Amino acid sequence: MKRSIALAAVATLASGAALAQSNVTIYGRLNVSVERQKQVSILDAGEGGFVTQERDIWALQNASSRIGFKGSEDLGGGLKAFFLIEHGFNVDTGAASGAMWGRESNVGLEGSFGKVRLGNMGPTAAYFATADYISMHNHDTGTSSDAFYLYPGDVRNTIAYTTPSISGFQAEVQVGLKETDAAGAKNTFVLAGNYDAGPLHLGASYVSANQGFDTLSGDGKEFGLRGLYEFGPFTVGAYFINNKIEDDFGNELKRNAFRLSGMYVMGASEFHLNVGKAGKFKANGTTVDGTDATQATIAYNYNLSKRTKVYAFYTKLSGDFADFYAQNVGGVKSAFALGLRHNF
Repeated sequence: MKRSIALAAVATLASGAALAQSNVTIYGRLNVSVERQKQVSILDAGEGGFVTQERDIWALQNASSRIGFKGSEDLGGGLKAFFLIEHGFNVDTGAASGAMWGRESNVGLEGSFGKVRLGNMGPTAAYFATADYISMHNHDTGTSSDAFYLYPGDVRNTIAYTTPSISGFQAEVQVGLKETDAAGAKNTFVLAGNYDAGPLHLGASYVSANQGFDTLSGDGKEFGLRGLYEFGPFTVGAYFINNKIEDDFGNELKRNAFRLSGMYVMGASEFHLNVGKAGKFKANGTTVDGTDATQATIAYNYNLSKRTKVYAFYTKLSGDFADFYAQNVGGVKSAFALGLRHNF
């Protein structure tokens, strides 16, 4: 009896100490849809183009569902410690989608100097300053996500610094350490800036990193610009991105990509249109025909509450290089979807 009382007292004290240390929030998203998909697989690639196989299927499609934990501790004097860990999973199967805490895991300090983070950042600050910002209809997830963004750089093992907001402008620098002496490997360097002034939102980005068929070879560079403007029930946004890739043999590929998006809100309803264009690649200065593609999505969202919405969309990739870019969205070339998303 005395032992039980003692254990209960220790547990109470430990619980009280934990609560005093930090403020922890559990959050997440479950996003899933029923879809009729046209899937394409590339069986072979050669000078004559791709050899592909297409099939039409019904699918229950997960769209970047996740659970996360974040917390902070006031250290006094305007200094705060914080952490964030986030795990991705598939609603349709319950299986993990990648490494545990592979979506994001970092710890940092924040004060009047800005914010310093150490760890895995998820996508780079460049992605959040450009492509992610204007994909409004389903938050750049699932089969209608951006097929043309190339995700250069590795933001694991990353040191990141974010400046304080100065008259609406905030910058972030990220350095992803290669942690290897393998030939051709290089650190990832990211510079991104965001400017917010009422209804106007602007972004710019630069990435220098390994990029190629082997992630420890090739030299990739990305420049990006983004703008978004809100006026009444309308929101319009666009980005421009230039990619340059050099392999270890001195060959160079260049490509431009554009995207436009619009949203009209009427009560609980949202009407969306999103169109992207990937231009033709230039190989060592020569334009390569048959390497362009277009992605178009029309969508409708109905907000049942601030945390829950139902949605429908139709998305399609077209053009000579559509089969290639479809591999960036799970091999789905087109899809009609009815879905449910809940945030907690």
